[in-house]
Amino acid sequence: MISLLRQFFITLGLTACLLVGANALADDAPAAQPATEAAAEAPAPTANSGDTAWMLTSTALVLMMTIPGLALFYGGMVRVKNVLSVMMQTMAITGLITVLWTIYGYSLAFSTAGMEAGVTNLHSFVGGLDKMFLAGIGLDSLTATIPESVFATFQMTFAIITPALIVGAFAERMKFSAMLWFMGIWFTVVYAPIAHMVWSGDGGLMWDLGVLDFAGGTVVHINAGVAGLVAALVLGKRVGYGKTPMPPHSLALTLVGAALLWVGWFGFNAGSAIAANGTAGMAMLVTQIATGAAALGWMFSEWLSHGKPSVLGIASGAVAGLVAITPASGFVGPMGALVIGAVAGAGCFLASTKMKRALGYDDSLDVFGVHAIGGIIGALLTGVFAVTSLGGFKEGITIGNQFMIQLGGVAITVIYTAVVSYIILKVIDMVIGLRVSDEQEQQGLDISLHDERGYNIV
Repeated sequence: MISLLRQFFITLGLTACLLVGANALADDAPAAQPATEAAAEAPAPTANSGDTAWMLTSTALVLMMTIPGLALFYGGMVRVKNVLSVMMQTMAITGLITVLWTIYGYSLAFSTAGMEAGVTNLHSFVGGLDKMFLAGIGLDSLTATIPESVFATFQMTFAIITPALIVGAFAERMKFSAMLWFMGIWFTVVYAPIAHMVWSGDGGLMWDLGVLDFAGGTVVHINAGVAGLVAALVLGKRVGYGKTPMPPHSLALTLVGAALLWVGWFGFNAGSAIAANGTAGMAMLVTQIATGAAALGWMFSEWLSHGKPSVLGIASGAVAGLVAITPASGFVGPMGALVIGAVAGAGCFLASTKMKRALGYDDSLDVFGVHAIGGIIGALLTGVFAVTSLGGFKEGITIGNQFMIQLGGVAITVIYTAVVSYIILKVIDMVIGLRVSDEQEQQGLDISLHDERGYNIV
């Protein structure tokens, strides 16, 4: 394991060196013109204590979504012999991404060096390395009206939960060492570039295209959901899948996890306003509306289809609503949220049941069906309900044009994530192997990989 970790950080170091060289070449472009006199005279931004307090709270809420929220949500859905392995994976990812974000992740995602509105260059796809080790972040450095330290930590929690979501797709069958390799490399070459393209501002590829993603429909959910599907396909089905019953071991844990996700999501969406203002308030309202509508949408769809509503169904429906409203939360009003939630609840139910059975893939905990499909529904419907004529708050857009822009953003994310994730997985499989042995899988990963038991968990 020590040698694997040493190789892992050597690989990441080489990746960083390549990015440094590429950015150095890109930086040879002519320097930007000096700021105008009017811009120079603009008042310097100052910290706002109310905004800062809200963002500190939001950051804690988003971290809670992964540990303990996602750990409990996923832990309850797997078989009892694998519950600790899933919780271990979410905890290890939290630590790994924290370190990588500090070393270079924040810089790759949010460095604006060399970026210019309407100009496509290397910096349109990935940030530079001028903020490595969080260089330049001090007590007085600001992002908008909050300390940059708070902004960097807030965005770190997004970077943590995104790879953690992928775990549910390959639960119960991937080696722990392979999981660490995959998550570290995937974060570096998939998450950070997508976040940069969408959120880094003028000069970012999808930002300049006009893609609307308030809190992570493309960056987090489509990204994680597509990577999860690719991982499930590359690893193959669990031993006995389709022949042996594999019921969740504790729906009580899953429901508690879903409730923590629901509460934490207010930090996720309303916190993305980066201020305690009207946009944050509306984002909180529409998040609650969409989630309630989606929980009922899944519940009634399941009731009609299977004759009974289930606890797992209503919990999954709530998460589907949270996912779908994420890209829209800063742009739509209550009416749009109601429709987005209802469509997501029914749509994700169909994707996680009928479509999954028809295509025959083993997405253990429905990461693709909930996160990718929910994210796509939300991203596309953002283009419909963000218009002011339908109660939205995005001025100067039309439904037809914005819908096509959103479709383009979805396509870029799906294609890039699918191709790069597949390459990463195949390389890791060739080098160290991805999957545990059949004997280890049948014994359970808690014992075979961690020599621990979770049998006494509720």
